[in-house]
Amino acid sequence: MRVSNQTLYGMVKQNLGNITEALYKANKVVATGKRIADLSDDPVGLTQVLHIKADLSSMEQLGSNITFGKSWLSASETVLRNVQNLVSDTKTMAVQMASATIGSPERASAAGTVQNMLEEIVSLANTDVGGRFIFAGSNTNAAAFAVDGTYNGDNNPFTIKVGQASTVEVGKDGEAVFKSPGMDIFQTLTDFKTALENNDVGGIQTAIGELGAFFDHMNTQISDVGSKTLRMQVKENIFQDIEISKMERLSQIEDADLAAAITDLKAKELAYQAALASSSRIMELSLADYLR
Repeated sequence: MRVSNQTLYGMVKQNLGNITEALYKANKVVATGKRIADLSDDPVGLTQVLHIKADLSSMEQLGSNITFGKSWLSASETVLRNVQNLVSDTKTMAVQMASATIGSPERASAAGTVQNMLEEIVSLANTDVGGRFIFAGSNTNAAAFAVDGTYNGDNNPFTIKVGQASTVEVGKDGEAVFKSPGMDIFQTLTDFKTALENNDVGGIQTAIGELGAFFDHMNTQISDVGSKTLRMQVKENIFQDIEISKMERLSQIEDADLAAAITDLKAKELAYQAALASSSRIMELSLADYLR
């Protein structure tokens, strides 16, 4: 059966096209180090890759949440410890002011120090991280306390998502921290200041008891922050382990065996060169060649 030049040239063109495409893919595998680039390369493998990448993306967001949450908890702990230290110093001063050897002038002078303590604690209670107030409940865009100690936040601690169905409270209900019943540090300091100004020893002794109770209250708050920080650290470690496992699985599915890929590329380059030489010879044929 006679094969027309047009058919022959068509076959040559198709063959060169197939070999060129195979060479392109082999070169792409070597260049990228990935054996899967398109659905046609490995439909099942690509589906697995997409699922793993989606999981990694979700974990990256949760990881960012945890980093953010840890910064809030760290700031909270620092504030609570500073407040506790101020309360301790104030209690020490109150014990001194309750002594019978202290007179009215000394107590009146100490009232100014108490006012400074009060203002410092209000400032600490209005601590923010990145412009968001950590003791304002979920109302993090506004300062938690006014200068007189009035609470402006809400009673819903700010939470972050650390799992598909789990959250952690990283913010605080400032009212519960600083103004809970019997533990209102602002009222205690205000009353203590008034007692000093009025030379009221009984009021000073009352302040000693309230300051001691608030000091213990701060211990409870600090312990709560510490337990949440530990939970966040555990979550972070788990995520890191899972991420490593998924990255390894992704590499197994997606990455190419570079040595094998280079060998395959060399083989296709040789095939391409041979096809070019053969095609060149065929394309040079003329009708006279067939008539000889």
